[in-house]
Parts: sequence; C-alpha cells; structure tokens
Amino acid sequence: MRFRLQPTPTQEQVLLEHCTHARYVWNLACEQQKHWRPGRASTPGHAEQSRQLTEARKAFGWLAAGSQTVQQQALRDFAQAMANFFAGTHRRPTWRKAGVHEGFRIVGRRGSHWDVRRLSRKVGEVRIPKVGWVRFRWSRQLPGEARSFRVNRDRAGRWHVAFALIPPPVSGPGTDAVIGVDRGVAVSAALSTGELLRVPGLRETEAGRLVRLQRRLARARRGSNRRRRVKAAIGRLKAREVDRRRDWVERTSTDLARRFDLIRVEDLKIRNMVRSARGTIHAPGSNVQAKAGLNRSIHAAGWGRLVQRLEDKATGRVEKVASVYTSQTCNACGHCAADNRESQAVFRCRACGHTDNADVNAAKNIAAGRAVTARGALQPLGGAANREPQPALSSA
Repeated sequence: MRFRLQPTPTQEQVLLEHCTHARYVWNLACEQQKHWRPGRASTPGHAEQSRQLTEARKAFGWLAAGSQTVQQQALRDFAQAMANFFAGTHRRPTWRKAGVHEGFRIVGRRGSHWDVRRLSRKVGEVRIPKVGWVRFRWSRQLPGEARSFRVNRDRAGRWHVAFALIPPPVSGPGTDAVIGVDRGVAVSAALSTGELLRVPGLRETEAGRLVRLQRRLARARRGSNRRRRVKAAIGRLKAREVDRRRDWVERTSTDLARRFDLIRVEDLKIRNMVRSARGTIHAPGSNVQAKAGLNRSIHAAGWGRLVQRLEDKATGRVEKVASVYTSQTCNACGHCAADNRESQAVFRCRACGHTDNADVNAAKNIAAGRAVTARGALQPLGGAANREPQPALSSA
C-alpha cells in the first residue's frame, strides 16, 4: 500500500543519502556478479557480502555515517533478485542509476514492526532510521501492522512510502456472472458487455509541451542547470501520465472484481510482443520506427498491470484464454475468416452477416472461453474440439 511521503528539506537530504548508499551497495554486488567468468571461483554470497560491508563501513566514514539497516537490506534485496533470476522468474539484476533508481527498503527486527502513527484524519507519520518521524498523507486505512516498507523518489521529485501489506481481496457479486476482456491499443479494454474503456493519457496541450521539452533537452548541454530543469519538467509530465494510467487500472480492476465472479482475459505474451525490431548490424530489422511506436502504445495501454491487479483483487477468479483467432471468429455462428474483420473497429461475418464492434466481438469469444484451432474449429476452454477435423489444404 503506497502513500505520498512529505519530508522536510532537511529530511529529504538524509533520504537522498540513504538512496545513494543503497544504490552504491547494490552496484558493488552487481559488479561482483558481472566479474564472474567460467573457471573462476564463485561470487560471494549474502553472508560474505555482509561481512565485506562491515569492513567497508569501518574503512570509509561516509559509508559508516549512513544507516546500516538500509545498506544491509540492499544486499538482501540483491540476493533475492539473484535467486529470482536463477529460478527463471525474473531477469538478471542490472545497475542502478542516480536520478532513476532512488529508493531503499526498511525491514523491522524479527518479531517486531516499525512505528507508524496517525496524527489526524489525513496525516500520518512513519519512523525512518537516521531521519526520524516523517509525515505522509493518510489516504486510506492500513489493514494491519507493517513489518517492512519501501521509500522511493520518482523522476518528478515526489517521495512515496509503500508498506508491505496485502489488502483483502474484493468480493464478487455471487451471481456467477462472467466477463470477457479484450485488450487493445485503440481501445485499451473492450468488455463482452459492450463497454469500451480507454486509458486516459496526456491531453493534446500536454503532449505538445512534452515534445517541445524533449527538443530543448536535446539542445541542452550535459551537466548544465538548464538540462536539469528541463529533465525535471519532463519527469513531472511523465509522472502525470503514469498516475492517470495507474488510477484507471485500479478503478477498472476494482469495478470488474465487484461486478463479475469470473473474469476471462487473453493469454498474451507481452514481453515477446514488445521486443525491438532493430535486429543486428548484419541483419537489420524492417519497420523499426513503426514497431517502436506500437511497443510504446502497448506499454501505455497498461495491459500487464491490468491483469496483475485483477489477479490480486479477484484471487482465483481470473482465467486466461488463448487469444488465437478471437478477433476473426464470429461470436454468433463461429465462422472464422480474416475477412470478417473489415477494419480495426468493424466486424462483419461473411457467413451469417452478424455485425458488431470488432473488439467487443473478440471479448465475447473470450468470455465464452473458446479458442480457435488453426483449421478453424471452435474449441472450448480446457476441452477438445467437438467438430470433425477439416480436410488439409492442397499445396497445388
């Protein structure tokens, strides 16, 4: 659960030092991993790195002046990141950069939790080592006691504190209602009920200002105050766009979890879909600029975050359906053909004449839990095709 942190200027300087120390320790651990080669001794584990950190704190006064809790937790986070990498669930940990990765985590002692207190209806305080009590905006009720929390600073210069608390799941209506969700670029989420939902992005004037700021940034000299001010202005615009997308995802996922007992979505491999098309020097890609624009649009639509929040709020009530041919199959008669989809928004079946919005038609197929085989046969979710196999096409 994340809240807006409101540190004083003096507290902000100490928080930035904590971020610097955590990033320094993380990057040292990352460098040790990068240095390893086959045939060399294994890289130091978490216990050995903790011992090295203790020696470094004795040797360097600026490191000893920081919080040992912050620095030790950076090593624990790196060890967990490496464990996730070797388990195949996450990518390899990479370097952290100043101005981009500004944050640290605080974990309480075994069997205890860190102090959090409420001052008024909208103001609370959290105690941070070496900083003291820092105020934050109490925008919602904490469901329990937090044993750990993370403090971070975004590119717009705003501070946030995120407590390691899992809110209770959203209860369904209990009516066995089923909904299908088709994710797209022009329409962020089309529902089988006919609703078309779009992520609110930057307004036209804001988008124009962003372009002008990016041009000014390209002309600014590196390290200059002008470049720093322009980057801060760009960060504020980007943060506004991210905030709107996150708010839309939270509202949409909560609404769907409350209205429907079963939510079916496409099983999309988003990481594969947004891969770059640049290719290599010897085999350069084609339509690179268009593919890059499509990748940005997919990220801006919030596909992955929407499904993740649905799984968090509607635990056990989200099913992923194969997305093949859902946009080319008629929901009324089951006829599958590429010509059925006349355009991005218009679907007209060539067999029965059924007309519908293309995204809504796909969402209805997803709600029915049906996939389509390569030969055009409808297949229910989790079952085999009921139709007879189609004859193979002649190669002549």
